[in-house]
Amino acid sequence: MTRKTLVDEEKLLEQLDFIRLSLPEAFQEAILIIQQREEIFLEAEAYGQQMVEAAQAKRAQVLNESDIIRQAELETEQLKRQVQQECEQMMQETLDEIERKRRTCQQEIEEMRRQAIEEAEQIAQGADQYADNVLENIELELTESLKIIRNGRQQLYPESQPPQRGYPGKSVKKK
Repeated sequence: MTRKTLVDEEKLLEQLDFIRLSLPEAFQEAILIIQQREEIFLEAEAYGQQMVEAAQAKRAQVLNESDIIRQAELETEQLKRQVQQECEQMMQETLDEIERKRRTCQQEIEEMRRQAIEEAEQIAQGADQYADNVLENIELELTESLKIIRNGRQQLYPESQPPQRGYPGKSVKKK
């Protein structure tokens, strides 16, 4: 007996195809999420730029009044910080979503690998059981054949022991 294991090639190929087809879909989802994140970031930047421009226009209108100018600058800075915080929050949420998708894909791949190993082990156990059954049948047949041979020899030499085994051509006493 060898330590080789028989594996159902068709089942294994099906599992590999499933893995191969599942991964691109997950990667596509991740790419879409990244693209959405970039679009949101660009929109947020444009919005922030609009807000800055609006604040600067407002500032230009009231340039003569120093208190109003300082207030506008403060609002502009506050808007910049708010937009930046919102952008960072959106980026973090997008990155978290990508990480969740990656973990989900990794878990699915691990589950498929575990199932493939489990199926291979079951196939190996089945093959071992089959081989054991075949060997058991051969053993029973050989045991039965040995009984028949012993009975035949006993009939040839009922009162004494059979002659010693020797080389072919060596004379054997017959009664």
